[in-house]
Amino acid sequence: MFLPPLKPRVWVEIDLDALARNFNRIARKVAPAHVLCVLKANAYGLGVANYARALARTGCAGFGVAEPYEALELKAELDRLGVAKDVQILSSVLPDEIPSMVEADVVLPVTDLAEARLISSAAVAARKTARVHVKIDSGMGRLGILLDGALPVLREIAALPGLSCEGIFTHCPMAYDPKDPYTARQIARFAAFVHAAEAEGFRFRWVHMAASDAINNYPQTAQPPFNLVRTGINLHGSFDPNGRRALEVEPVLTLKTRVAQVRDLPAGTTLGYGRTWCLREPTRVATISAGYADGLPLALSNRGSVFIGGRRCPIIGRISMDYTTVDVSGVDAVAPGDEVVCFGSCGEDAITPDDWAALKGTHAYDIICSLGSRVRRVAVGDSVRKGASPL
Repeated sequence: MFLPPLKPRVWVEIDLDALARNFNRIARKVAPAHVLCVLKANAYGLGVANYARALARTGCAGFGVAEPYEALELKAELDRLGVAKDVQILSSVLPDEIPSMVEADVVLPVTDLAEARLISSAAVAARKTARVHVKIDSGMGRLGILLDGALPVLREIAALPGLSCEGIFTHCPMAYDPKDPYTARQIARFAAFVHAAEAEGFRFRWVHMAASDAINNYPQTAQPPFNLVRTGINLHGSFDPNGRRALEVEPVLTLKTRVAQVRDLPAGTTLGYGRTWCLREPTRVATISAGYADGLPLALSNRGSVFIGGRRCPIIGRISMDYTTVDVSGVDAVAPGDEVVCFGSCGEDAITPDDWAALKGTHAYDIICSLGSRVRRVAVGDSVRKGASPL
């Protein structure tokens, strides 16, 4: 028996053309510095294959990931595309992971001297030269060689066989605040360290400090001695309002679902678990086919909104695992199967992941990475019609 394919109940549309346009805007903004596109965690859970397809033929300097398996997955996709781009691990590598990473020519981080020695040994054994970026802890307090006293360690690393110290980098913990004095001091200290290393004869192909927040708020991190920036969330449209103004990027993601049922309910009806909403008057209520299992934060309960029929409609009642109830009294006609925009644009209005993050007290990354496994990832745009595979 032939069964037609089911339409998804919840899906996120990923505009690959907007993604590429955003890259071009960022690249123009930071020029002559170069851009490393960060696609860690399977492109923040959105599907690395099509992200690679959309970005591989841009002028990006390469791609950044967090884990070795991500590096191998991305390199395999680039090989399928016939594109030669560097893939760099930005976090750390464990001892048992190092030999395969050296063999695969992944650009590796060096977070301490012991790690450097292991990479050196693996490179010598494989008769290869491992390209590394030395990670300096200039104030993040997470990974890397502490800035104070880093120069003697750098000398020892540079003397190891089988290593090419191609880059040096650090990371900012407070760059989301454009007026933070800690970040300004951190930038000055790291720049001074780079100059001191260069005065000793070190020559780094890449010097980088800026991730998305620093690109938006500290443009000096794209100026000498820095010549590379790292960006992930800016590619998605930078949900930080300051970043949108600075970069003129556009939203890439639209989260959609469908209406499951529409009912006219009398005053006094309570909605959902905990009975947290009581209708004060007769109300038309739509139940939509998305809940917290799909990534809608519980914090949107009785506070958030969605778009239905071109109108912003408030969420009423507690969000459950699979469903959410919405007041659609202001919409002329609503029926089961109608499209709902959970976040994305609707005419001149928009709901963004940052709006959700503000209600939840978190960051837009958290919102994007929380989209559930049953949320279908759907690539849209001309790039898809020209051959990008389904996400």
